[in-house]
Amino acid sequence: MECVFGMVGKGFALVVADSSAVNSILVHKSNEDKIMVLDSHKLMGASGEAGDRAQFTEYVQKNVALYQYRNGIPLTTKAAANFMRGELATALRKNPYMVNIVLAGYDKETGPSLYFIDYIATLHKVDKAAFGYGSYFALSMMDRHYHPDMTVDEAIKLADQCIEEIRSRLVVAPQNFIIKIVDKDGAREHSWRRTTKD
Repeated sequence: MECVFGMVGKGFALVVADSSAVNSILVHKSNEDKIMVLDSHKLMGASGEAGDRAQFTEYVQKNVALYQYRNGIPLTTKAAANFMRGELATALRKNPYMVNIVLAGYDKETGPSLYFIDYIATLHKVDKAAFGYGSYFALSMMDRHYHPDMTVDEAIKLADQCIEEIRSRLVVAPQNFIIKIVDKDGAREHSWRRTTKD
């Protein structure tokens, strides 16, 4: 039961993902990091089939790095989101990727941003987003408590409330979550929220 969600605050964007690698009724792993660092100022949280998730996120990461290597400047967050949307749209009519993306980034000109990209290549710039079964609870908590001028501490508190709601309300809830933040200082891991050990 996967869950990835994110939000934009004052000068930063935050992405949270569960860390369970599950197939059918088996939990294979409880420390899978589903939030990839694309470059120094971009985070990509992904949910979906494990193979598609790994293949697509690595493909995007390498192409973003290749663009920067060839051109000497990194892609903006908006450009990276549009690149992903284009790749998903092209694959949709051939061999679709069953992967949903929450892309967070920070650009000097525009500040923090968050993009919602689903497996059928829908792209929206949003203030808050969620995918997976936990999204029902995360979105309702964010609808109630989110505001655009949140500080990092307020956003972490809201993320913790979302995680607690998912753990208490979802029948087969993931136990461990990872939180990552991107701001003017770059993309980095903030913390883990664990209930089980590796």
